[in-house]
Amino acid sequence: MLDFLTFELNTFQWTMVIISALLIGMSKTGISGAGMAVIPIMAAIFGGKLSTGIVLPLLSMADVFAVSYYHRHANWSYVLKLLPWTVIGVFVGIYVGDVIDDVMFKDIMGIIVMLSVIILVWRDVKKDIRIPGGVLFPAVMGLAGGFATMVGNAAGAIMALYLLSMRLPKKEYIGTGAWFFLIINLFKIPFHILVWETIYIDTFIFDLVLLPFIAIGAFMGIYIVKIFPERAYRVFLLLTTAISALVLIIR
Repeated sequence: MLDFLTFELNTFQWTMVIISALLIGMSKTGISGAGMAVIPIMAAIFGGKLSTGIVLPLLSMADVFAVSYYHRHANWSYVLKLLPWTVIGVFVGIYVGDVIDDVMFKDIMGIIVMLSVIILVWRDVKKDIRIPGGVLFPAVMGLAGGFATMVGNAAGAIMALYLLSMRLPKKEYIGTGAWFFLIINLFKIPFHILVWETIYIDTFIFDLVLLPFIAIGAFMGIYIVKIFPERAYRVFLLLTTAISALVLIIR
C-alpha cells in the first residue's frame, strides 16, 4: 500500500501528476477527452489497479465543479435510463479487477483507452450518429461504460457517444453528463475502499494535495477553448493518449 508519508516521487513524476490533475479539471469544463490522457500516465506511475483508486476521488472533485456550473441543465430521463445498466457493468468490473494481476489490469486499461480514442475519432468523423431504437443501445452503452469506468475510470468516450447521439443541447449535454458521472463515481468509492482497498487515508490525503490543481484546471478549461483551436488541441491530445495507451499494453 502507498504510504503518503514515505512515498517519494521524482520531479518528473510530480510534474506528470500535477499535469494529470490539471487535465482532469479541464476535462469537466470544456476540453472534451482531456481526462483520458490521465489514465495511462497515472497507471505508469502508481500501477494499474492502485491508480484507479487515486484518480477516482480526483474525478469526483472535478465532477463537483461541473455540477456546480451545470446542475440546472441535466436531463434526468437519460441519467435514470443508463444508471441500472451502468451499475451492472460496475459489478462486472469489480469482479474482473479483483481476480486479475496488475499486468493484466494495465493491459485492459490500455485496451479500453485505445478503444475510447477510436470511438472519439469515429464520433468526430461521423457527425450524424444514428442509433437503434428500444433498450438495446442504452443497455450496451451502460454495461460497457460501467465496466470501463470501474476498471479504468475510462467511460468518458462511451458516455459522450451515447449523450451526443441523443442530440442534446450543449448545456443539457454537459449537465446530464456531469450529474451522471458524479453519481456513478461516488457509487464506486465504497468498492474501492472495501473490496479493492485502493482508497485509504494516505491516498485520500494525496488527492487533497492535488485539489487546488483540479480547481485551476477547471478554470483553465473555460479559457483554453476560447484561445486555442479546439480541433488542433484534440488531435494532439488523442495522439498522445493513444501512444500512452500503447506503452501500457506493450511496455
